[in-house]
Amino acid sequence: MSNNSKDQSVPASLRRRDVMAFVALASAILLIFAFTSALHFWEAVAGMLAISALSAIYYLLVRIPTSPPTENADETGDVSEAQRLGQLARATLNLLPFPVALIGPGGRIEQANPAARDFLGLGNEGGLLSATLRQPKVLEAVSSALRGEVGKPVEYSTVAPIESHVRAHIISLKAGEDPFPWRALLVLADETSIKRAERMRADFLANASHELRTPLASLAGFIETLKGHAREDVAARDRFLGIMEDQTERMRRLINDLLSLSRVEMDEHVAPSERVDLTAIAGDTIDALGPLLSERSATVTIDSAGPALAIGDRDQLIEVIQNLLENAIKYSPEDRPIEIEIQADLSREAAEKPVMASGPNSGRLTIAATTTGPTRRFSIIRVRDHGAGIERRNLPRLSERFYRVDGQKSGPKEGTGLGLAIVKHIVSRHRGGFLVESELGVGTVFTIMLPAP
Repeated sequence: MSNNSKDQSVPASLRRRDVMAFVALASAILLIFAFTSALHFWEAVAGMLAISALSAIYYLLVRIPTSPPTENADETGDVSEAQRLGQLARATLNLLPFPVALIGPGGRIEQANPAARDFLGLGNEGGLLSATLRQPKVLEAVSSALRGEVGKPVEYSTVAPIESHVRAHIISLKAGEDPFPWRALLVLADETSIKRAERMRADFLANASHELRTPLASLAGFIETLKGHAREDVAARDRFLGIMEDQTERMRRLINDLLSLSRVEMDEHVAPSERVDLTAIAGDTIDALGPLLSERSATVTIDSAGPALAIGDRDQLIEVIQNLLENAIKYSPEDRPIEIEIQADLSREAAEKPVMASGPNSGRLTIAATTTGPTRRFSIIRVRDHGAGIERRNLPRLSERFYRVDGQKSGPKEGTGLGLAIVKHIVSRHRGGFLVESELGVGTVFTIMLPAP
């Protein structure tokens, strides 16, 4: 047998031991990944990455030869069996749900599993890592690993087009007698959900404590009054109880909106993939708001040529239309209709085209811009009211949390100031667009753009 054949063959005892170890470690990968997905523990993430990298990649690239059989391969069969084991390792690597890439000399991507290709946007393997991942700290750590140095995990964040937080693990691998023996194993862990959860808890506590302080103080004051000199005053008691009921309802709405906003922010980095019909969703939302429409003697008309398909989350889009309709109902005169216009299969230019007559006091603002390509087609839904309109100077603040336009803050049914913030985050998750146009004395139009299938 030639020297090449000897280098590529694997003793039977070693093969059996490798197979048993590989199967055990692959099982551990799946168990740890399931545990991590459920609990989001930092320790579980680190354990999952370490075990998966040291098992799948080690057996794929170091212990298991994958070169073509030599002339004497048929005599022993060792090489072909080793190749089959290498193919099994490669298949297991491709099934791993997190990005793994092997970086060779010069920073060139030699291998990448499907998760890595999707995460990095790789057209094909073999390109330079620096061309797809523009993170200096990660590139520096990869360069160190290619020199055989031991590095530490690197964290990096991006804010455009979608906020994300990633932890990169870089491991040095030695590839036998290669003239350039060192390779860098890059394992990426998307920790956006974990970071969002931490921030969500902090924001929720801060917002809830701030916004609930006023109604709680009001309730405490009325309770103290009812326990004191107003105990026997029936008229005052009934009036105070009515105010307390309104304050309690206000707190309920506030807590519900805070919880809804937190849920939306948690999943904002994961785009939906379902096909939905905006016309059907609008009809269902109008039916659900029937009691409110009757109470305000409001009418809603839908202008649609038929089904308007979009890529989206049905429940969240119902929440979008409901928030926009509730605002329109709340701030429109009772004798003026509210109009919903739905169109399908529009170009980006047509979807963003202004719809209101221009005037000296009209204003228009893009609250959330779509992150899809210029050739993408869109379905749109517009909600128009004929209320007092919004001043141009107030448009940039509409999607701020707890912001309410002057003149719309009084009364027991005032909003929480979170509705449009929720709409903005949902639209951002859908990679769509959110626009507002308004003119004093004419009304306001909110436009939602959603990518079409």
